[in-house]
Amino acid sequence: MRLLLAANTGFLWTHLPFVDRIRRAAACGFGAVEFHDEAQSADPSALAEALAETGLPVMGLNVRMGATSGCAAIPGAETSARRDIDAAAALAARLDAGAIHVLAGCTDAPGAGRVFAANLRHALAATDRTVLIEPICAAAKPGYFLNGIAQAAAIIDEIGHPRLKILFDWYHVLTEGTDAEAAFRAHAGAIGHVQIAALPGRSEPAPHGSPPYARLIPAMQAAGYRGAFGCEYRPAGGSVEAGLGWMTALADALAAPDAPQGVRD
Repeated sequence: MRLLLAANTGFLWTHLPFVDRIRRAAACGFGAVEFHDEAQSADPSALAEALAETGLPVMGLNVRMGATSGCAAIPGAETSARRDIDAAAALAARLDAGAIHVLAGCTDAPGAGRVFAANLRHALAATDRTVLIEPICAAAKPGYFLNGIAQAAAIIDEIGHPRLKILFDWYHVLTEGTDAEAAFRAHAGAIGHVQIAALPGRSEPAPHGSPPYARLIPAMQAAGYRGAFGCEYRPAGGSVEAGLGWMTALADALAAPDAPQGVRD
């Protein structure tokens, strides 16, 4: 199992135009990319050219985020939510992206769970890609509807569709105070994508930092995870390039003779 690292263009090289971030990801050694909702407003030809030039696959993309971080769980916003889902599904098909992330939005309105489930069913009918839902910690997004892994797992159980999966972001899960390692093991079969960053500052995901990805990545793969690792972090020094030593350090740690088994070509 090889280690595939996907640069998150919503967090990295944000001073650059969107399509140039894709080129920077390739130049810096990332093997894939993942998008927030930047691709929806990009020039289609320029985006296609950058992806063809770099050869980087798109692991996934978000629906339109807007002021409420999506709206799929917001009662009364069903028309907007489904329009955003349909647009993301069409773009994912055009780019051959692996997944679309349907953001719930910020709401505590009665009926939000019912609305979210209905819109997720719409998403599953609108695309043949994986549909992701992500628990986001309250510290990062106050009022966001979906906070915990158990809540996400309950939604997936209710809908019962094999393409509906959890986006497991270690930063959010740990910040929310969950035993993240136990949660990953318990719900490994429902996890469709993983994102990594260090705590507490959401900086570069060091191999032996907090959390220790040199140990966690083999453990995730041993639990059955076969996907890419989305690198959704904020460079501690302000420059992505200045902090890229973490990639080499992680690869070296995983290749060490005494490393846990999991990441092997």
